[in-house]
Amino acid sequence: QVQLVESGGGLVQPGGSLRLSCAASGTIFSIYITGWYRQAPGKQRELVADITGGGRANYADSVKGRFTISRDNAKKMVYLQMNNLKPEDTAVYYCKLQASWGQGTQVTVSS
Repeated sequence: QVQLVESGGGLVQPGGSLRLSCAASGTIFSIYITGWYRQAPGKQRELVADITGGGRANYADSVKGRFTISRDNAKKMVYLQMNNLKPEDTAVYYCKLQASWGQGTQVTVSS
């Protein structure tokens, strides 16, 4: 059974940075695409970025140039470095692997 645990969310001012982490267990991690999604109040969940087992990354247009996704297959970890955060980045951020989701971590960007 796949388990995902996110961490690293919090409150940050506009222009600030946060790094989200997702720890995976219960699966062969390295062969699967892993993704970060987010859901803002009243909106649908959307893809932020995903990354293949080999490290090829894909980003939503809204975060290109500001966010960086990475993974450590040996540690079964995936990361999301978020720079130059904007109020519109405020959302619950979820890690996804195969059909499993983490519990989410809140990111709030506000002055």
